Amino acid sequence: MNVKLLSVATLTALSLLFVAGCSSNQAIKTTDGRTIVTDGKPQVDSDTGLVSYKDAQTGKTEQINRNQVKNMSELNN
Repeated sequence: MNVKLLSVATLTALSLLFVAGCSSNQAIKTTDGRTIVTDGKPQVDSDTGLVSYKDAQTGKTEQINRNQVKNMSELNN
């Protein structure tokens, strides 16, 4: 019974590490010339027109209007 529980716990932990390792940083270039580096992929809310992202420098979740975004691209980590 303990071996089965240990196997399940190990598999779960490895799965979480694999999923977390797949997220990559993104660069958001704004119309005013700034570049924002995000931790993971930004989420676009089509209803409100806002782009939500986690700032890679501060760790805070922030939002920007979609019309202020020039482009978004994935960074090579």
